[in-house]
Amino acid sequence: MLIPILVAILVGFASVQLSSLCTTIYLHRAMAHKGLKLHPAVAMIMRIELWFFTGISTREWVAVHRKHHHFTDEEGDPHSPYLKGLLKVLLLNAVYYAQEAKKPDVVEKYTQDIPRTRAESMLSHGWIGLGIMLAAFMYGFHLLASGWVGPVLGAVTFVMQGAAYIFSSAVINSICHCLGYRNFDNTATNLRSVAWLTGGEGLHNNHHQYPASSKFSMRSWEFDPAWPVIRVLGKLRLAQPLPLPQQH
Repeated sequence: MLIPILVAILVGFASVQLSSLCTTIYLHRAMAHKGLKLHPAVAMIMRIELWFFTGISTREWVAVHRKHHHFTDEEGDPHSPYLKGLLKVLLLNAVYYAQEAKKPDVVEKYTQDIPRTRAESMLSHGWIGLGIMLAAFMYGFHLLASGWVGPVLGAVTFVMQGAAYIFSSAVINSICHCLGYRNFDNTATNLRSVAWLTGGEGLHNNHHQYPASSKFSMRSWEFDPAWPVIRVLGKLRLAQPLPLPQQH
């Protein structure tokens, strides 16, 4: 029983990290801010990963995030801790996101540059991807543990990795606007520990200063885990970052 539990912990952690990297590279840096261009094959692989593990709609995520930048910590911001309260955003960030994402006028206004492709239309049905991956987790753990233990452990692992992903997004939208240090004069903050666990998203103050930068670290002591991945993709001609702002 110990081995399946250890495998569950490792698989859950790995899937959260993979989803965080796909979110920050594909959804955030490439789609929302156009900070880099991804090869269509890489973009599709990341898009499918997010379909399986998060159920996110590209257009909805991009719309909510762009509106956040349009009204950062001002009236109109979908999830500002200064307006709604730190604890509320930390606990209810997913609710605030869903409320905004389901407004057709918001999605249309902020995603006019994103084409409505047939593939994206299919992948926007997030519950299908989530259902497939839940079944895959349950079957995979059934092979590790006999009886009912395997499928239950698989289901719990899948649900917990989803909860961890949702919570990490809430931390960025709440704590990374209130606690931490600032390199630049804006309302977001940097938390290096959060950056390590969210593909660099914890360097939120840097991001708000240079939204189109495909690299979030701006100081020698900061580390953006997604940046080495982007550099490797660039070397392989699978990604093309925009010119970076001057480092300090």
